[in-house]
Amino acid sequence: MAQTVNFTGAVDRDLLRRAKVLAAKTDTSVNALFNAELRYLVETFEVAEAAGNQNFRVLVDFSLGRVNDAAAMDALGLESEEDLFLLMVQARLPMPRLPDAQTDEMVRQLNELPGA
Repeated sequence: MAQTVNFTGAVDRDLLRRAKVLAAKTDTSVNALFNAELRYLVETFEVAEAAGNQNFRVLVDFSLGRVNDAAAMDALGLESEEDLFLLMVQARLPMPRLPDAQTDEMVRQLNELPGA
């Protein structure tokens, strides 16, 4: 069995609350959820890297907001955002979060639509 170590990290308070709810509903722990997801991320990255495939790195960079959708699509040779989003789902990576100001502007524009 692998040796475990404790570490300190920071997580968004609401995310932790939601993770605790998920853990309780699935009869597990936040630690087990974290370990499973981190293991998946690391092992998938290592397999892709060992095969000389940089696509997963591009997807991780997009997920972390390090590259925008246009740069990710260009690097992956994609022509549509739909294909990029499908790859993100297949890779089990979260979509990048837009900056709050951009999200607020989108909401403002939607509220200005007729019938809103």
